[in-house]
Amino acid sequence: MSVLMKKDFDAVVVGSGPNGLAAAITLQQAGLSVLLVEGKDTIGGGMGSAELTLPGFIHDVCSAIHPMAAASPFFKSLPLESHGLELIYPEISAAHPFDNGKAAFLTKSMKETASALGKDKDTYLNLMKPIVDYWPKIDKDVLGPMLRIPNAPIPLAQFGLKAMTSALMLAKRFSTQEAKGLWAGMAAHSIQPLSNLTTSAIGLVLMAAGHLGGWPIPKGGSIEIANAMASYFISLGGKIETSTYVKSLKQLPSSHAVLLDVTPKQLLEIAGHKFSSIYKWQLEKYRYGMGVYKVDWALDEAIPFTADAARRAATVHIGNTIEEIAAGEYASSKGKIVEKPFVLLAQQSLFDDSRAPQGKHTAWAYCHVPNGSTTDMTERIEKQIERFAPGFRDRILAKHSFNPTQMENYNPNYIGGDINGGILDIGQLFTRPVISASPYRTSAKGIYICSSSTPPGGGVHGMCGYHAANRALKDVFNLRAKVL
Repeated sequence: MSVLMKKDFDAVVVGSGPNGLAAAITLQQAGLSVLLVEGKDTIGGGMGSAELTLPGFIHDVCSAIHPMAAASPFFKSLPLESHGLELIYPEISAAHPFDNGKAAFLTKSMKETASALGKDKDTYLNLMKPIVDYWPKIDKDVLGPMLRIPNAPIPLAQFGLKAMTSALMLAKRFSTQEAKGLWAGMAAHSIQPLSNLTTSAIGLVLMAAGHLGGWPIPKGGSIEIANAMASYFISLGGKIETSTYVKSLKQLPSSHAVLLDVTPKQLLEIAGHKFSSIYKWQLEKYRYGMGVYKVDWALDEAIPFTADAARRAATVHIGNTIEEIAAGEYASSKGKIVEKPFVLLAQQSLFDDSRAPQGKHTAWAYCHVPNGSTTDMTERIEKQIERFAPGFRDRILAKHSFNPTQMENYNPNYIGGDINGGILDIGQLFTRPVISASPYRTSAKGIYICSSSTPPGGGVHGMCGYHAANRALKDVFNLRAKVL
């Protein structure tokens, strides 16, 4: 009998979010016996969908639109379509309306997107075309650990020079309100002040993803991504156990490796006694960012945006000018409540008729708030939508809200409502979650962290889980994951 046969499982993965599922799949693909443990009675983590308002109205509990899933090398390697996943690609990925009734927008066509920006057409093309052209050469480097030798160092350096700048600095390339506003809405996904270094990175990646493939919607809800991943994992021989909330390693069956899809706070609670003092000290210093306040609506009709592009977009960034968005994000980061917050809105039912009864619609939106805030932002969010879609409130049949505390109760990885697993600013770009040549490996043998608190950070892409599993395969089993 081999040494590996003396354990209940070769590896145990805790948490079934996109990264936990990715880690479990990667390990199972390598021929190991893997158990995936989930605290809730359903899998998926942030990829949940439920009837939050009225019967027949399916809302995405957390994640909704998935540009990073479409751009992820890991997701591209999986046969998820054969396991029931159907992705819908709206013609307009995102729109950004202004008070004058017009809107900038992002489509798969760079020329179409750029042409709508008037005088900034050539500036936009000069910014984005090189990134789109060399993205296939750098995607694995951008979506991987920072401290390693890149596959394509020159293109990566060219991307990095733009990505490392602040969004406000890069915005100076543009002269029009339309281009600056569109850019600000993209960069605001970084969930930090737009004056911070590195805030350009997420904006560039999201725009490139829109031009390369689009921002897809999973038919039936985000839970369908999790269901397809779980189905594939089980088809490989993997095991899933739900309704088992792990507070201690003692709860887990014996294994050679444990991978935890949790943030540093839970990692300390679950396995802190196993760690060195310096590793524990670094985890305790880990910083979380702004939280989110989220609202879902059941609607009698679609949202009546004034701008045509906003009525046809899957995602709508509501915040008007770059100055307004930047001021709001900065104030929220300083613990203040903003009267006119930047709102990220999705209208999935425009493209997926399974989300609502015939003729009815759903809407999903959130804004950034101070970490842990309990202030009710529903009224402020609705006023912002009404500002660009007069008559919106008249179409509301029911609503459901989540403040940051409730978000954390739903998913413990959302500390204080931080959906990114910790702020991804310059101070944590190279130290996520600690200073280490291998951010996935903890100081305890056989214990790994595979959450969005590791590179490349938040988003439904599975790359954190893939890289963590690859590290465990090399360290513990002297194996290598399938090359993406």
